[in-house]
Amino acid sequence: MFAIPHPTPDALELPLFLSPVVCGFPSPAQDYIEQTIDLNQICIEHPAATYYVRASGHSMVEKGINDGDLLIVDRALKARHGAIVLACLDGEFTVKQLQERPFPALLPANSDFQPIHLLDGQELEIFGVVTYVLHKTKLG
Repeated sequence: MFAIPHPTPDALELPLFLSPVVCGFPSPAQDYIEQTIDLNQICIEHPAATYYVRASGHSMVEKGINDGDLLIVDRALKARHGAIVLACLDGEFTVKQLQERPFPALLPANSDFQPIHLLDGQELEIFGVVTYVLHKTKLG
């Protein structure tokens, strides 16, 4: 896993179709663009505190995080119970779901992996909250 700093490029506006997309037979009358969007405005709430990390492994697949996915991580957000976080536990980086109660743990989202129960003396640092996951569709 490695961090990629979030650059502050010029806005890149892409077309946005405002009509909801039906996962069935499309309506030919709804194929027009109503406005544009910049994905940075949607995905990056705190530009100075946001960075990208490439996921490695399969421990979070049930949360939609696959090997090789690009994760958007925001350091400005407070990590809360249930959040998916980038953590460093005893010098090892990991992405897991944070459990604060009934006892602190880092939870995988794959039944092939065991929860990491935090023990006295272990050093845990939360490097940020994962806010978005970017990956290609399997056929894309």
